[in-house]
Amino acid sequence: MSGHDQHYHHDHEHQAVPHDLTLRVKALESLLIEKGYVDPAALDALIDTMENKIGPRNGAKVVAKAWLDPEYKARLLTDAPKAIAELGFLSAEGESMVVLENTPQVHNLVVCTLCSCYPWPVLGLPPVWYKSNAYRSRAVIDPRGILKEFGTALPEDTEIRVWDSTAEVRYLVLPERPSNTESLTEEQLADLVTRDSMVGVTKL
Repeated sequence: MSGHDQHYHHDHEHQAVPHDLTLRVKALESLLIEKGYVDPAALDALIDTMENKIGPRNGAKVVAKAWLDPEYKARLLTDAPKAIAELGFLSAEGESMVVLENTPQVHNLVVCTLCSCYPWPVLGLPPVWYKSNAYRSRAVIDPRGILKEFGTALPEDTEIRVWDSTAEVRYLVLPERPSNTESLTEEQLADLVTRDSMVGVTKL
């Protein structure tokens, strides 16, 4: 692929049990809830907001602007962190971000085979399935099969490119713009964009 190195990591060891850090976090969370310092309902609401509202909504705005503004799209594909920062969506987890454009000939799929590196500024928290061993391994071994499980059936001649996010480089997919959307505003277009389409497991 031109412009960026592909990060294929087939040799990572995948643990069958949660990492020690994950276990410590869960233990601390349980203790805080037990002591009454944390309201579990409020915590669930915060996580839901990060996963499904704030984060993905930011990414959707980036995508919609790219669909409508060719000059912005060019900047986004050339220097994603700088272009995304123009909209105010950048943090330490997005300083080295790359945007991958889907086309009728090429479909991009993002995974993190080592852990769960993810572009938080534009997608929020990673979903549970993204962090699962099953997705992390099968996205590399059988990307077409994993896409079908998400309801995404691609023509056999469509090239699927799998990109492995790391702590150094995180990826965002620029989905193909749906047909018959020429009359929609930027805000209306953003409403069409889903988190999963920006990971590459679905199309719009």
